[in-house]
Amino acid sequence: MAEHLELLAEMPAVGRMGTQERLKHAQKRRTQQLKKWAQLEKEAQGMRVGAERRRKSGGGEKRVTFPASVQLLEAAARNDAEEVRQFLQNGVSPNLCNEDGLTALHQCCIDDYGDVVKLLLEAGADVNACDSELWTPLHAAATCGHLHLVELLIRHGANLLAVNSDGNMPYDLCEDEVTLDRIETAMAEHGITQEKIEEARAATERGMVEDIRQLIRAGADLNAPLDHGATLLHIASANGYLEAAELLLERKASMSARDEDGWEPLHAAACWGQIQLVELLVAHGADLNGKSVLDETPLDVCGDEEVRAKLLELKHKHDAIMKSHEKHKSLLQRRTSSAGSRGKVVRRVSVTERTNLYRKEHEREAIVWQRESEGEDEDRQTDAELRLHLAGPEGEAAAPGETPEGPAQRNGTAGPKHLYSKKPERGAACPPGEPPAEPPRDRAHHTLADLKRQRAAAKLQRPRPEESPCGEGLAPAEPHAEPHAEPRAEPRAGDPPLLKLMAPAEDVPPEKQRCCKVM
Repeated sequence: MAEHLELLAEMPAVGRMGTQERLKHAQKRRTQQLKKWAQLEKEAQGMRVGAERRRKSGGGEKRVTFPASVQLLEAAARNDAEEVRQFLQNGVSPNLCNEDGLTALHQCCIDDYGDVVKLLLEAGADVNACDSELWTPLHAAATCGHLHLVELLIRHGANLLAVNSDGNMPYDLCEDEVTLDRIETAMAEHGITQEKIEEARAATERGMVEDIRQLIRAGADLNAPLDHGATLLHIASANGYLEAAELLLERKASMSARDEDGWEPLHAAACWGQIQLVELLVAHGADLNGKSVLDETPLDVCGDEEVRAKLLELKHKHDAIMKSHEKHKSLLQRRTSSAGSRGKVVRRVSVTERTNLYRKEHEREAIVWQRESEGEDEDRQTDAELRLHLAGPEGEAAAPGETPEGPAQRNGTAGPKHLYSKKPERGAACPPGEPPAEPPRDRAHHTLADLKRQRAAAKLQRPRPEESPCGEGLAPAEPHAEPHAEPRAEPRAGDPPLLKLMAPAEDVPPEKQRCCKVM
């Protein structure tokens, strides 16, 4: 028998044939068709004979069967109360569920099949059964606004404070005013307060925190994968368990762990709109650009606009910080890579510090010399006395009747004066009756080194206490000098005017004074 495409291909040729030719061609095609059908019928008959032989030999026919849970759920979904009753009477459990944890009671509360709900509850179905997302039948009835089913479930002891995986209770999901009022009335009748509601909401997280602490005490791995490869941090992030997440992060739980879909904990927090967990994970260094198996970032899987805005804000801040760090790092690399420029920086700082040190020393020296200039008159007089005192040891002894004060006194222009004259001390007034001493005009200009050398020389040339003052060419004391007057200490030769030091007074032994008087 010709195929369909073959027949279509020969239609133009058949159109050009004559009437007789077309009839002969049609008969030929019909003969081929009948022959083909006879062959197919023969093959089918052979297959039936073979099946019969297999059946007689003991091989039964295969039949498709379903588990009892599927049969019960299918009958409940069709609202077939009689079939559901038969299943229950045959011993099928009313709490059987599918792979998502959905029971027949859940399904009937969604579809508003009151008769089947009554049969299931009478057969002992769990009124607080939870599916994989912790939804109870009361959640389903309240969400759909089925008032009579809500009342029926409450009468059979439904938990009014049941919390699903999103943290919602039945009254949180109810949008029908009448049904919501009935639920709130029942909550008031059971003495449920706001404190109990908050405790119920936090109960799941508290349980997880306690489980984590037990794992920590046991030394277990907090990053061990659980269902679908998710870790404890994935679960805490998806559910918004802030305390549990903080405890895990304190114990260095991995923020880069991936589940079977390649999601990190930040993906889970972003997907389920947990804004506090998003901020916490990012603050601890979670990767905002981490990609899943499908190359999705946390921003790609986020559906909540508020969380999405927060993610964008955190991403912009993170990019700005990283850009600043890279710029600072490159600047440091340029500085450290050039040894010459680094040396110049160090030398420049050293010269600056040295200049400041010199400036401070110059300022202190200027203050000292300023103080010296204030006592310039006294320093000139002290210098003159030092020069006169230094002339004695060099052999220029004063003649009898002369004083070693200077040429003017030797020429008789001034009366004799004792060496230990009553010269007023610095800052003290002159004694009455005596004119102030005329300071010499030419003042010796000394450097600090010269002053130190003169002071050292004066210490070497200073007479020892056991030597007699007569041997130094001193003039005899005047008759009118007071015999018991204490001699004033002469200044040491070479003491710099800068320091303004006076030698301490020395007591002259009495026998030496008598010796001087005899001479």
